[in-house]
Amino acid sequence: MSFWDWDWVGGHLDLVQEQLLEHLWLTSLAVGIGFLISMPLAILAHRRRRLYAPITWVTGTLYTIPSLAAFAMLLPFFGLSTTTALIPLVTYTLLIFIRNAVTGLRGVDTDVKEAARGMGYSDRQLLWRVELPLAFPAIVAGLRIATVTTIGLVTVTAVIGKGGLGALMLGGFRRLYPEIAVVVGVALSVALAVAADGALLVIQRLVAPWHRAAQARAGG
Repeated sequence: MSFWDWDWVGGHLDLVQEQLLEHLWLTSLAVGIGFLISMPLAILAHRRRRLYAPITWVTGTLYTIPSLAAFAMLLPFFGLSTTTALIPLVTYTLLIFIRNAVTGLRGVDTDVKEAARGMGYSDRQLLWRVELPLAFPAIVAGLRIATVTTIGLVTVTAVIGKGGLGALMLGGFRRLYPEIAVVVGVALSVALAVAADGALLVIQRLVAPWHRAAQARAGG
């Protein structure tokens, strides 16, 4: 029997599309919510450096909680819901986002900031017009890591009835689908991670071309 079953794939395109869209939806929600939570915390940690250690300690502790344990703790409160799936996914992005954003903000040259202050920039103007644009490559690097990581972690939520492409894999393991479902789930998960990483890299180069020019000068 052929390992790749075109008949099954062709006959279940609706199922594959449904799970792929769910995977994209869960990933986008988790990364988007994580980003919105992390950026204010990163800015706060940058402005008040004594807060960096406790913020990263809390987010680091959340990062170490196994996903299955997190689901078990959340099930009594939220049941087999999208919320139960999202909370661990979001918490796993926080440490990545905060560390990269703070690293980028702290890496802004002091002379550049002093020049901006000499031009009369307020703290808010300095943040939005100087620090965040120059920290953008580091922030996008964190976004790339968080996105690829989340794409992989979304598959685990299949154990609570979510999981997108993970549901195909789990169905294959449980003999609910043929073994080809596992291959399809894995292949699409990898392809999705590669595509997302490549798209974010392109966005970084389009939005922050000065970073690429600086790298070229440094290399030359």
